[in-house]
Amino acid sequence: MGGINFRKMKQEDICKLAEMFVNQGWDAREDVLKKYWEEQVLGARIVLVAEIPTELAGYVTLIKVASHGPFANLYPEVADFNVFKKYQKLGIGNKLLENIEQKAKNFSNIITLGVGMHSGYGAAQRMYVKRGYIPDGTGLWFNNKNLAEDEPCLNNDDLVIYLSKSI
Repeated sequence: MGGINFRKMKQEDICKLAEMFVNQGWDAREDVLKKYWEEQVLGARIVLVAEIPTELAGYVTLIKVASHGPFANLYPEVADFNVFKKYQKLGIGNKLLENIEQKAKNFSNIITLGVGMHSGYGAAQRMYVKRGYIPDGTGLWFNNKNLAEDEPCLNNDDLVIYLSKSI
């Protein structure tokens, strides 16, 4: 798909992104998006958006230093990554991730992320493996806590496995 521009988030993108979430039946997330913008202004987070001529197709954020999980205080972490439904399966997610990896190279030789375990994250799980991300070996994490063997959990967005990649 041609005509895609990848750029840092602008303040006016907050409303546009929120509208895209609503258009696909999700909550608007304006508070979260505003927080991302503020963290980008402060230099703690990078937010890249995929822009096509008429609207935004998705975004990815990178926290410069992970705040939880096995990579806390060590490496940057991809912390939120969305391609809106109508733009999925067009290679936009792969290009967003490629762009954020290039940004991370400016201050680290390793990039990390946590990915959910339920089937809604299936496409992302596959993409991360294809791009060379490997599990860190600590197993599953739930609510930002490493799960012990036989410990109960809920298979929701808070159940993740952490991966890393040399860049």
